[in-house]
Amino acid sequence: MQGGQMVVEGPVRLSSVLTSSKLSFLPSLTKIVGTLGPKSRSVEVIEACIKAGMSVARFDFSGLDSDYHQETIDNLRIAVKSARKLCAVMLNTVGPELQVYNKTAKPIELKADEIVTITPDATEEPSSEVLPISYAGLAGTVKKGDTIFLGQYLFTGSETTSVWLEVLETKDQDVICLVKNTATLAGLIFTMHVSQVRINLPTLNEKDKQVISNWGKRNNVDFISLSYTRHAEDVRELRAFLRTQNLHETQIFAKIETVEGLKHFDEILQEADGIILSRGNLGIDLPPEKVFLFQKSAVHKCNMVGKPAIITRVVDSMTENLRPTRAEATDVANAVLDGTDGILLGAETLRGQYPIEAVTTVGRICAEAEKVYNHFRHFKRTVKHVGEPMSHAESVASSAVRSAIKVKAAIIVVFTSSGGAARLIAKYKPPVPVLAIVVPRLKTISFKWTFTSSSQARQLLGVRGVYPLLTSPDMATSGELGLKLALDHGKSVGLLKPNDQAVVFQKIGDSSVVKIVQLEG
Repeated sequence: MQGGQMVVEGPVRLSSVLTSSKLSFLPSLTKIVGTLGPKSRSVEVIEACIKAGMSVARFDFSGLDSDYHQETIDNLRIAVKSARKLCAVMLNTVGPELQVYNKTAKPIELKADEIVTITPDATEEPSSEVLPISYAGLAGTVKKGDTIFLGQYLFTGSETTSVWLEVLETKDQDVICLVKNTATLAGLIFTMHVSQVRINLPTLNEKDKQVISNWGKRNNVDFISLSYTRHAEDVRELRAFLRTQNLHETQIFAKIETVEGLKHFDEILQEADGIILSRGNLGIDLPPEKVFLFQKSAVHKCNMVGKPAIITRVVDSMTENLRPTRAEATDVANAVLDGTDGILLGAETLRGQYPIEAVTTVGRICAEAEKVYNHFRHFKRTVKHVGEPMSHAESVASSAVRSAIKVKAAIIVVFTSSGGAARLIAKYKPPVPVLAIVVPRLKTISFKWTFTSSSQARQLLGVRGVYPLLTSPDMATSGELGLKLALDHGKSVGLLKPNDQAVVFQKIGDSSVVKIVQLEG
């Protein structure tokens, strides 16, 4: 089993436990995705989250509409300018998610051993006896003994805001269930998940298409998180739809949430630009003792092909508490040691009481774990997986990382237009930041010539260890000027100091070369 790579030097590492963590300009190589919502949509909070380490802002359309999110993304743009740091935008689709709408927002108390009916009758008011659902086909899908989970959090056994139901029987379109645990459901919308049962709804529904064609196109979103991805065809369908909306450069992160998606993981990975492991739903579909196995296996597969792997549901307790539990802190660190590229915060930042602290805390844990990550072992394993003969680009990228490890360079500088070179270097997980100088490309858009690359720069914010710097078009013909810009930027943000060495990956003519530059003392 892959993952859990760690280098420990006994007394040195143990003594470091007693040393205060030091946060630099870049709190961690691991990227943090923050979901923006009621508790995190003001300019001030968004700016603080960006400065704390949030590199991707996620917009979830499960319960909030386009107008609401437009106000939030407008605030994001102001915050980005104020923080003077880039932040990518991720649109999260709804997909075949089952929801109970609690229009009155009154808390609903369900008690163990009582009976509750799930019905598609929207005229029913939610109560402890009846729960109206947004799907008429549930009764024809489930059978006696099936398990249904419902709540703001999907049931984990440690909270009292989610309920575990057992199907007793079906009557016409209604599903009669036995309540297995006492819980109070609060809020306007509750998410429902039926364990290991396929819901016969499209992965990309009409509402998703409308949101993408309007809000997504208007805001030129960088990523789309495709919820409940079950087959590679789901990704291909979304990609084709994006082309019809002139969103050719928008990247797709397939969100794996069910056993069905797990069964087709290899094919999905081949089609997607990245993977999100939705451990909330997966933690229900899979036996608890199998969740870690899937995480390690899936992350390893993503690592070997150089596609980002992002995990969810890491510090749930920080929705209401200032500190994570010991188990949660360890979970974040182990995810980093497994090779995870990013951590996605959902409720923690969406409606949690401490969104800034959640980003800061996760960043600190990731940074500590990265210090003991066995980068060289990962490098050797990736080289072996790639095999021989290597392509020229792969050979030069791996050489850049090898050089950085051998000379203990402070950073790797890479010049790129598409972002491909930076991704190739990141695939080998160097122990130092990769400063990507993104040079705009000349393209035709609507029959007009224009320079583009802002999207490519922001999309690199989803790649572990890569920090993009968008520059001017003339850098394409002036390598020395571009290198000076990169080194000056590195010094200004504290990445470089006198006598440090930097590994530079650069194209000269039709070839890519690697060189080592030492700063003056």
